[in-house]
Amino acid sequence: MENPFSTACPTLATAMRDLIAFPGVAVLQNLHPLVVHFPIAFLTAAMLLYWAAWITRRDDWGWPALWMLAGGALGGLLAIVTGLRARDSVMVAQSVRDQLLLRHEHAMIVAWALSLVALTWAWRGRPLPRSGRVSFMLLLLIMMLILAKGADYGGWMVFGYNAGGSLPQPIEFAQ
Repeated sequence: MENPFSTACPTLATAMRDLIAFPGVAVLQNLHPLVVHFPIAFLTAAMLLYWAAWITRRDDWGWPALWMLAGGALGGLLAIVTGLRARDSVMVAQSVRDQLLLRHEHAMIVAWALSLVALTWAWRGRPLPRSGRVSFMLLLLIMMLILAKGADYGGWMVFGYNAGGSLPQPIEFAQ
């Protein structure tokens, strides 16, 4: 009788190797793409939770929103650090740097700074600030609009101009 594990082991070994291998990470030019999505998700969730808490008058929903805001601010710092360290290694034409990369950087730094202001405000009035609540909610909305615009510039560079990709460079900026 044949051992069933003798034929299954190579398949299992291959499956385990494929499970723990990250070939996409191996071809990354920098770490920025790995961390950038977390602060966007956390800050978006924080804004939505705060607005839901405000609309439903459930201040206790402010607690998860506060932690999401803190996670987004911390993740934003990591995204900015990895992004600034990667700026010279991103292979894009100078025109793309001038038209998109700088706008992306500026928008994301402003959004991160606004997240720090919102975090400080939320921490002082935790979980959901009562003092200046309407202004706080507008701050979150403005932060998200700037974050979305900055993310759009980043996506435009990646998908429109192959930033970080393997296509021949440079691809010049086109309106």
